[in-house]
Amino acid sequence: MRGLLVLVALLSLVVACQEAPAVTPAPTPDGPRPSIQRPDGSSCPDHPTPACTGAPRQRELTPLQLNTENVAYRVQTPGTVLDGVHIAGPLLIHADDVTVRNSVIDGHVTNADGERSFRFAIEDTTVGTTKACGPLPAIGHDKYTATRVLVQGHSDGFRVSGDDVRIRDSFVKLCSDSGDHSDGIQAYNGGKGLLFHHNTVDQRDAKDITAPIFLVDEKSSDVVVTGNLVMGGTFSIQVRNAGGKQVVRDNKLVDRSWVYGPVDSECGRTDWAGNELVTIDADYRVTSIVGPLRCEGAS
Repeated sequence: MRGLLVLVALLSLVVACQEAPAVTPAPTPDGPRPSIQRPDGSSCPDHPTPACTGAPRQRELTPLQLNTENVAYRVQTPGTVLDGVHIAGPLLIHADDVTVRNSVIDGHVTNADGERSFRFAIEDTTVGTTKACGPLPAIGHDKYTATRVLVQGHSDGFRVSGDDVRIRDSFVKLCSDSGDHSDGIQAYNGGKGLLFHHNTVDQRDAKDITAPIFLVDEKSSDVVVTGNLVMGGTFSIQVRNAGGKQVVRDNKLVDRSWVYGPVDSECGRTDWAGNELVTIDADYRVTSIVGPLRCEGAS
């Protein structure tokens, strides 16, 4: 009799396992993973930190002599690849299809040349130093892809002033000087097709501030903000006025890190879901979920 009961129990367990729905992580633009793995072996288990962004720590860099009035390095050849270099000043990208990787840029990176701009990609690169607080955006301004970038020593992280900007898996530590309006990412005369996905923006040490995420430009359209970890700011998340789709999903905001409030966004037409208030440790790992982060602002 006992053997029969055991057999019935085992059969019931098998049936239950067959009928139970499979549990999968929520999809993201990059797939289900929130972690970062790099070719040099560095990694982050959750959101980006300095340990898994920026120039590889063990790689020896080649210094490039500044070639523009002895204050900046200018690229004018299409298809140029800067790999493992150190530029002791700003980088001016004045040619299309430039790639920057595994490098250190002490100043800012811009693709603007008067009314013209040029397509580029930057990855596994450190932009800025901890010795000063640069007043210009660390990276801008359109037609660029930034991946696993470490931004430091800048009052503004990323500038969006045109189409096709994709920023992911990057870490931004903001500073400010008197009179600054520090932002982690800001749209200014923005364009179409912005993706800001799985980044960390820390604005807690900056004093003259606006927001870690400040996307309120009426010239922007199709704005997607997903899977980020942010902290600081007057209102930490400000997304509104964009045409087309306006998506704010699965972001985490450090509880009580703001000045006035957590959110000031356009709630009536924003795809807002899965955003949470959290606590973190010194390594930016989420230690607890305080509760849902609700949209506040215009209806």
